[in-house]
Amino acid sequence: MNRTFKSIVRKEFLHILRDYQTLIIIFIMPIIMLIMFGYAITLEMRHIEVAVVDHARTPQSRQLLSHLQSSDFFVIKAYDPPESQFESLLQKRQVRCIMVIPADFSLSLTGERFTPVQLLIDASDPNAANFIQNYFQKISALFNAENNPQFKFPFEIVPRFLFNPNLKSEYFFVPGLIAIIVLLISALLTSIAIVREKERGTFEQILVSPVHAYQIILGKVIPYIILGFVDSVIILLIGHFWFQVPVHGSILLLLATLILYLLTGLSFGLFVSTITDSQRTAMLIALLMTILPTILLSGFIFPVPSMPVIFQYISQIIPATHFLKIIRGILLKGIGLWELKAPILYLTLLSALMIGLSIKKFKVSLE
Repeated sequence: MNRTFKSIVRKEFLHILRDYQTLIIIFIMPIIMLIMFGYAITLEMRHIEVAVVDHARTPQSRQLLSHLQSSDFFVIKAYDPPESQFESLLQKRQVRCIMVIPADFSLSLTGERFTPVQLLIDASDPNAANFIQNYFQKISALFNAENNPQFKFPFEIVPRFLFNPNLKSEYFFVPGLIAIIVLLISALLTSIAIVREKERGTFEQILVSPVHAYQIILGKVIPYIILGFVDSVIILLIGHFWFQVPVHGSILLLLATLILYLLTGLSFGLFVSTITDSQRTAMLIALLMTILPTILLSGFIFPVPSMPVIFQYISQIIPATHFLKIIRGILLKGIGLWELKAPILYLTLLSALMIGLSIKKFKVSLE
């Protein structure tokens, strides 16, 4: 490494360390985003408002209501509202569902194989309606096991959940948040690296200096790789110790792939920086090209196989789609390098391509 290249790296380091806004973006914003979205984004529902109408008023019906109250899923907000208010309660969202226990509930429970209990669900949100139905099915299964053990199904499914036995949504979303935050921060920082020089009028000094384009590009990327790696490790530690996300695989493999993914984001941001003339435009492009595709098409929330075919192909272009396979595979499943060779190869080729385009575009601007 020659003296000129060292000077570029040192100059970029000093600029970053003296810019408190950049330091906030690197270290403070990712932590806030991870904690905030880690709690806000979840596949679970808690404290669902429910109204109950108990026409039976028997020990069995009270036991069913006791099961309902003892769960974390439901909160009884209204008892025995008149039928004329059912629609109003659901329309005003005072409750999300209404359970109606018939007068012959206890009698049919002991004398018949089928005991209907009406459940009125607000299905304006279909996903929430499915959750509510599934939660009620869990409670009814527990109640039936206690009160009607002689009724046997022809077969019984005994599930065993692997990799996430307690079905915690944090195990699914926190690794995805890490992928989003790392890509966003890395692309955002380097997207303004060269544009900043243009706006401040120091770009001409770089042009007349005896350095090659690749030295300038790499000299600006290396400091962000180091600081971004430190930032990424902090995010991983928060995900592990704060949200209790396990690490079943190789930590060294995780850190190596994290550096590769970080390089992918930095190279994309650097390419944006070479084709724009203002920091505002560069930041806008970086945000639009990282946040929206990553959240919607990478498999962070919605499974890729459930998307239309055209979007499944588009999702394979997005770096986060491949890194999600890596980070979730290492953290939750403990898989190794051989199983992850395809996404690692893609990220490697994409990083090389983006850096090559950045160098080529920078050479064009020199002319």
